[in-house]
Amino acid sequence: MKMGYFHRDMTVLGIETSCDDTAVAVITDGIVRSSVISSQLDHARFGGVVPELASRAHERVLVTVLRKALEEAGATLADVDGIAVTQGPGLVGSLLVGVSFAKTLAVGLGVPVEGVHHLDGHVHSLFLGDEAPSFPMLVLIVSGGHTQLMRLDAPGKRTLMGKTRDDAAGEAFDKVAKMLGLGYPGGPVIDRLAANGDPGHVAFPRTRLPGYDWSFSGIKTGVLYYLNAMPEKSRTEYLESNMAHVCASFQAAVVDMLVAPVERAMEATGIGTVGLVGGVSANSALRSRLSALTGSMGGQLHVPDLAHCMDNAAMIAMAGFSHLLTGHASPLTMTAHPSLPFGDLA
Repeated sequence: MKMGYFHRDMTVLGIETSCDDTAVAVITDGIVRSSVISSQLDHARFGGVVPELASRAHERVLVTVLRKALEEAGATLADVDGIAVTQGPGLVGSLLVGVSFAKTLAVGLGVPVEGVHHLDGHVHSLFLGDEAPSFPMLVLIVSGGHTQLMRLDAPGKRTLMGKTRDDAAGEAFDKVAKMLGLGYPGGPVIDRLAANGDPGHVAFPRTRLPGYDWSFSGIKTGVLYYLNAMPEKSRTEYLESNMAHVCASFQAAVVDMLVAPVERAMEATGIGTVGLVGGVSANSALRSRLSALTGSMGGQLHVPDLAHCMDNAAMIAMAGFSHLLTGHASPLTMTAHPSLPFGDLA
């Protein structure tokens, strides 16, 4: 084991294989030196990620992505002081590829390995830029598999305030895009089309729950019923002329639902610093609404660069870096955990 690896200027190698992107990054003292992502495009024709295909693809390209990340960072494996890898949640096969590779590499190099929760990685993406948010803060985590509102009072001290009770917001985008024949992934194309649409064209339902929780099953059902109420020929003709309006109306409903609990939490806690992370943080309407909200309440919105909104290894490396600084490292008995919980942490 390398001696003295818990230090500020240590170099951490990050590995992310929780779903269908194979990503490797190198950071030194919290500064990103490289971040390489290999995206799997074959899943689009299936309308979603096929787990077996994803895990096999990780096996094929992981070494190549690692070499490219080291090359872009101007580093070698001998420079690595620690390894951070996504432990969960995610697709179990994909996670196992990354975790097994990381542990084997750590043993060979004689460095510590740290298992990172995928959502903790997204939270740490807020600290990859030049302007890091201050504590305490509220963090809205919105992705294809997760929708949560966290309160962070200090590094490593977080409290779960709210979460979705059924579907994630990102999943709603993907499922509605499939209903509309827009392909996968659905979030980017809906966002693009919505820019030229009327958000008041269709009054899709907004589900309101007590506290800070969400439910997105209703909006999906609302869109389905709206479309099924038309004969197939009429529906096809209607969407050809009104696709942008339908997308804008759906997106407005989801954004309204996402923003409302954040506003209530800001009012209840008096916290003005808000972070927005996860794949859906790239959505332009959500960014705009939250920026306007925080500004009107004397606060500030922090969102990662677009390159760090989607799944990436730089955020995993950053989370691992912060954990290793505290002297923590995972045992080599660590394994992939597809449903790893991410709740209150003292």
